[in-house]
Amino acid sequence: MTTHHSTDVEFDASDASLSRFDLVKEGARRDGVQIVHYAPRFPVPGTRAERRIERVLALLFLLTGLASTAFVVAYIAWPWKYGEGDSTYRSLYPFYTPVLGATLGLALLTLGLGIVVWSKKLLPEEVSIQERHDGPSDSTEQVLTAATIMNMGDELGLKRRRFVGLAFLAGAAPLGAVAGALLVGSLIKAPTQDGENIFFTTGWDPKHNDGKPVRLTHEDGTPIRPADVSVGGQITVYPGIPHGASNKWADSPTLLIHLREEDAEATLKNVKEVNKGSQWQNFVAYSKICTHAGCPASLYEQQTNRLLCPCHQSQFQITDNARPIFGPASRALPQLPITVDDEGYFIATQDYKIPVGPAFWERP
Repeated sequence: MTTHHSTDVEFDASDASLSRFDLVKEGARRDGVQIVHYAPRFPVPGTRAERRIERVLALLFLLTGLASTAFVVAYIAWPWKYGEGDSTYRSLYPFYTPVLGATLGLALLTLGLGIVVWSKKLLPEEVSIQERHDGPSDSTEQVLTAATIMNMGDELGLKRRRFVGLAFLAGAAPLGAVAGALLVGSLIKAPTQDGENIFFTTGWDPKHNDGKPVRLTHEDGTPIRPADVSVGGQITVYPGIPHGASNKWADSPTLLIHLREEDAEATLKNVKEVNKGSQWQNFVAYSKICTHAGCPASLYEQQTNRLLCPCHQSQFQITDNARPIFGPASRALPQLPITVDDEGYFIATQDYKIPVGPAFWERP
């Protein structure tokens, strides 16, 4: 049941003798709100206890600002690329992500604590009961609502606690800059290296091997021959370059599959333009990184030629360009162009033609 409370007695909202809180109470009454309990935290302003709370608040908000500023600086200036620069520069690389997480976490934590302390220690204690009502508000109620909003500002005490307000702004402004850090960082340096987009290069790019095709190797660096993979079998291969099986080239693990004769013929028949020339005889190689969330898609179903990602059950049809046929993945696994060199070892003729992993770009 809804109730609209109108005035029971004549009320003059323009009466100068009325305090702002009188207007607030009248507005609350008209809206069906009964203020059961209302008491300032500090009836006497300026006490030692109040100033102590203000100092705690100021410290929390200033820490928010410092942590947010540190996040923005680290995001833009901290070395993020593996092995780049001198030894000091390289030694900082492993801490890039932890520094971002720690600074952003500290900023959000101190801001949240500041808001909680402010509401629990400085704002007046109030218990109100409100009934729901319908219908438009008249001009008097609009005045009362405005007074209620202004009273909320008074309760915050910003006029009297300027130091706390300035500390809040000093903390909130840098935190707001965090939202723009991604845009700022991308504008400072283009994501290119030697004229190429760094997001389109993996350890299979010949430029990482003195311009020569990169061999497919086991985790220990041993090169792979066709006879090493049984018919219907598959193995994980890595680029045969220094640290090819390390986190430096975490985007490069690839699944080398030896298809049965009829499956290889079906794969060639279904090949798309982007994958033409990538298959060598009955062998195909696809990125092991799922295009949904980056998990290792490594469960190969020999009878159906499906590759399953165990994280979210995405399935890819190997005989049809590793097209996703089930699950949340919406993009096919990139195919690595392969052949065999003069010594009979598998090599990648070039890098992947499209980005690996959970990306959203496609080449025409």
